[in-house]
Amino acid sequence: IFGICRVSGNAMDPACKNGDLILYYRLQESYQAKALVVIEKDGERQIRRIIAKEGDTVDITENGLEINGYLQQENNIYMDTLPYKEGIQFPVTVGQGEYFVLGDNRTNAKDSRIYGVVKKKEIKGGVIALLRRSEM
Repeated sequence: IFGICRVSGNAMDPACKNGDLILYYRLQESYQAKALVVIEKDGERQIRRIIAKEGDTVDITENGLEINGYLQQENNIYMDTLPYKEGIQFPVTVGQGEYFVLGDNRTNAKDSRIYGVVKKKEIKGGVIALLRRSEM
């Protein structure tokens, strides 16, 4: 019913830091935008934020992140959201049973800008708790 995952790297900084433990609910049926989820992509578990769900159109330009034609104001994201040169082409319309995910650290997160949309079966669960590793 529940899963545990350790955060590896700084792709979700500052929400999740390297070494933090994530508790997630594996039986969740659907996910909303801005939810944190654990996904399995290319053989590795990642924590990412859902940005768009089925039916949404995502465009990332030099102006930033647009969902369905509206420029997004993300209060907890401290870096510009820009496309990657080696990534996918925009705009992208999210299909049925798919989600578009991004890391909070928008300058060096491997996310949907690289590998495209995430299928529902690749989502292992929704994050319900974070246990912060203490800094010494």
